[in-house]
Amino acid sequence: MPPPRLRRSFFDRPVLKVAPDLIGATLLVDGVGGIIVEVEAYHHTDPAAHSFNGRTERNAVMFGPAGYAYIYRSYGIHWCLNFVCEEEGSASAVLIRALEPAHGVPTMRRRRSVSEERALCSGPGKLCEALAVTHKHNGLPLDRAPFELRARNEKPAIATGVRIGITKAAAKPWRYGLKGSKFLSKPFR
Repeated sequence: MPPPRLRRSFFDRPVLKVAPDLIGATLLVDGVGGIIVEVEAYHHTDPAAHSFNGRTERNAVMFGPAGYAYIYRSYGIHWCLNFVCEEEGSASAVLIRALEPAHGVPTMRRRRSVSEERALCSGPGKLCEALAVTHKHNGLPLDRAPFELRARNEKPAIATGVRIGITKAAAKPWRYGLKGSKFLSKPFR
């Protein structure tokens, strides 16, 4: 029997609780995906959060209820998938940084034009390309198709460290990963 689906209520908690609880969960988009092995938390009081300076057309989904996808384009190049957390108006989210590919691997290889499994989803942009996540997914509920999120079977060993590629609040240890995973975007120190 598969693990239970994660409902929107799972995300209606503090972002710093949700983020590590996602490590080991399964994420599928239209049946393609795998095990979440790396995430980063962004709280509305955090200068690195897109919501820090207030609501805009781009970040409006972050201010809505928990359990929805917030998709943005990083540096105008890569799509990034985030899960909105906390109560409505909080504007906090978890960035999904890396997956261990497990479902639809041939499809991911075709979409990414790479064969090595480790390279398929080892970064937020790679992950979105492999899962075909784009702005069309922005604002969609995480507990309905095309998304399928399943709880982890057991609590794994989790590594914690600083977030990657940011300059504001860069010292916050709000990056979480599956300890020892070869599918991380970057090793933990």
